[in-house]
This record gives sequence, C-alpha cells and structure tokens, in this order.
Amino acid sequence: MFTENANLIFNRAIADYHLTDDVDRPIANPFEAGTLDHLLYHKNWIDTVQWHLEDIIRNPAIDPVEALAIKRRIDKSNQDRTDMVEYVDSYLMEKYRSVEPAADARLNTETPAWAIDRLSILALKIYHMRVETERTDVDDEHRAACRKKLDVLLQQQVDLSRAIEELIEDIEAGRKYMKTYKQMKMYNDPALNPVLYGKK
Repeated sequence: MFTENANLIFNRAIADYHLTDDVDRPIANPFEAGTLDHLLYHKNWIDTVQWHLEDIIRNPAIDPVEALAIKRRIDKSNQDRTDMVEYVDSYLMEKYRSVEPAADARLNTETPAWAIDRLSILALKIYHMRVETERTDVDDEHRAACRKKLDVLLQQQVDLSRAIEELIEDIEAGRKYMKTYKQMKMYNDPALNPVLYGKK
C-alpha cells in the first residue's frame, strides 16, 4: 500500500534525524534521486528539522537575534516544504497522466501530496507523543494523558492513510482527477510583499 510505504519512510527519516537530534545536520537521503521514496524522505526531513526549530524558537530565554535568524530559517523551510509537496504532486500527475477521467469524475478538496503532507506531520506528532509517554521525569498523570493523545493520533493515522489510499484508487480508476495550483506565497516574493518592495 502507498501509505504503508510512506509511513515507513517517514519513520525512517525521523529516526535518522534523532540519531544526532541536530537541526544543522545535512540530510543523507538513502533513496535514489528522482524516485517517489526520495521525495517522501526529503519531505519528512524538512518537516522534522522544522519541528525542532519551532521548539527552539519558543525558548523564553532565547537571544532575540538568534530568534530572528531561526524565524527566517523557518520561513525558508516553509517554502521548501511547499516546494516538496508540489514535487510529489508533479510526480503523481505524471504517473496518472494516461488515466482518462470519467465524465462524472470529481475534484478532491486537496491533492494527494497535501494529504501526504499531513501524514508526514502526523508521523512526527506520533513520535514525539510516544516519547512523552515514556518519560521518567514526569508523573503518571502526564504519561496517562499523553497515552490517550497517542491513541487518538494513531487512529488518525489509520483514518488518514485509508482516505489517501481511497483517493489514489479513485484517481487510478478515473473517479476523481488531479488538478494542482502553485501556492504563490506572496510574502516571500520581494515583488509582491509591500513591506519589501516599498523599501525600493
């Protein structure tokens, strides 16, 4: 199944990151460039690094200059994340290019890659919530509360995986069709952000 493979790749990327837990460690993608597995690993690596940058920037004692640098890095990471989603969608668009949609084929509210994006983030939530259930420096109440949250996240992973599988099956069968739009984020573009172009 597509999502079973994706979840395994996400878990591998998360585990690889936590070998050093270093946001500056370069990615060492184990999959062949140009493959979907390579894209999925890269996508989750970006998400994993950003997850930890978001933790770091919330340190109340952080130096403001360092915080600004991290905020800029998070902004770039968000753009990289969006780019990776669009790469995955492009891969899938090409894969299903020969599928002829049925006359009554419907458009989904999101593309497969944006659903996969949520699955990648969910893998991170599951990893870190499981860590919370295993802490020895907190009381039983904390661990129990986190176990309940973990159960919900695991069920959400099952449900989202099933929904993605059904979407892909519908696309393959022509019951639904893919249509993608570039995100066109304006705040990163010096020609479109008035704070940036107003300084010229």
